[in-house]
Amino acid sequence: MQRQRRLWITAAGLLAAPSWLHAQATPPSAAEIAAREKAAPPLPAVGTALAVPAVDLVDGGRFEPEQVRGRVLVLYWWASWCPFCALVTPHVAKLWQAQRERGLAMLTLSIDRKVDDARAYMRKHGYDFPTALVTPEFHKALPKPKGLPITIVLGRDGKVVQAEAGQMFPEDVEALARHLG
Repeated sequence: MQRQRRLWITAAGLLAAPSWLHAQATPPSAAEIAAREKAAPPLPAVGTALAVPAVDLVDGGRFEPEQVRGRVLVLYWWASWCPFCALVTPHVAKLWQAQRERGLAMLTLSIDRKVDDARAYMRKHGYDFPTALVTPEFHKALPKPKGLPITIVLGRDGKVVQAEAGQMFPEDVEALARHLG
């Protein structure tokens, strides 16, 4: 039943994508997306240690890995023009609001071409989670795996405890809080 629901939602998203994309920031061309995805690594395996580099945030702040050492960290790659991200991101925002006081750390990573596109999208939707624009330097240190959106949860030890590519349902995003213990 859950598999059928996912397939139905995915198909509906694909049908709605052309009109939705037209109203958003200019996405990369299909050829650019295909080239990036071809070169992208697979999702990291559970148990893999990931080193998240320091990065400037779109709000002017800075993410420093030391700030989240010993905490559960959710990494979430998204784009303002991605229809599947548009479905998942509100639930990521709710997770952030509900769990940050419990110690959840989050770094969302926009793959938009321009920082202004990411800022405008966040402002329009009232998102306040920590967000960085993926720069070539950041991508070199921590490349985005295949797919979009991408959600990776690092445990308190910095190792992957969950990795997901593509759309997640609201209850799946909410369930990420289980990693807080």
